Amino acid sequence: MNKPIIIIGNGGHASVLTEILLAQKQTIIGFTAPTIEENDFDLTYLGSDEVIEVHNPSDIELVLAIGAVKPSPLREKIFNAFTQRKYHFKSVIHPSAIIAPSVQLGRGVQIMAGTIIQTNTTIADNSIINTGALIDHDCQIGSHIHIAPGTKISGSVNIQKGTHVGTGATIIQGIHIGSNCLIGAGAVVVSNIANGIKAVGVPAKEV
Repeated sequence: MNKPIIIIGNGGHASVLTEILLAQKQTIIGFTAPTIEENDFDLTYLGSDEVIEVHNPSDIELVLAIGAVKPSPLREKIFNAFTQRKYHFKSVIHPSAIIAPSVQLGRGVQIMAGTIIQTNTTIADNSIINTGALIDHDCQIGSHIHIAPGTKISGSVNIQKGTHVGTGATIIQGIHIGSNCLIGAGAVVVSNIANGIKAVGVPAKEV
C-alpha cells in the first residue's frame, strides 16, 4: 500500500515531481524546505522539522525535491539526516522512462520523463536522472548524483558520489569520473576525471 508523501523542496524540480506523483494517484500531505543558506547548513534544523516529525517514520514516505546546477552537499545532508532518523525516501519514476529489468536502483532515486537506462546499470541512493538522459549498459552511477537533461552516457561508465553532469553532456564508453565533479553543459568527456574537478568543453578539459 502506498503511504502518504511529504515533499522536501518548493522549486521547479518539486513541481515536476509533484505532477508525476499526482498522476500516479499518490497522496501528498505536505511540503517543506530548508530556509537557511547551504553553507551554513545545520543538521539540527532537520531534526526539528515539524512538518515531517509530527509523523511516525513508518507512516509516511519522503521525496527529496531539491535540484541543483552544480555539485552540492545539501541533498546528501538532508538524505542522511532523515534516513538516520528511520524515515524512508521514495523513488519517483516517470511512466515514460525505459528501464531494463536488470537495472538496480537505490533508495530515493528519481528518473524523469524520456530517460533510457540499459542493462546491468546501477544507480545508487538519492540520485536524479533527469529528462531525456540516456545511460547505456553496465554503468555505475553513485549516490547523490545529478545527471542533467539530455545527457548521453555510453557503456561501462563509472561516476562517483556527488558529481553533477550538465545538460547535454556526452561521456564516452569506459570513462571513470570521480566524486564531487562538475561536468559542464555540452561537454564531451573522452578521458578520466579525478575527484573534485570541473571539466568543460569539447573535448572536456579541467578548468
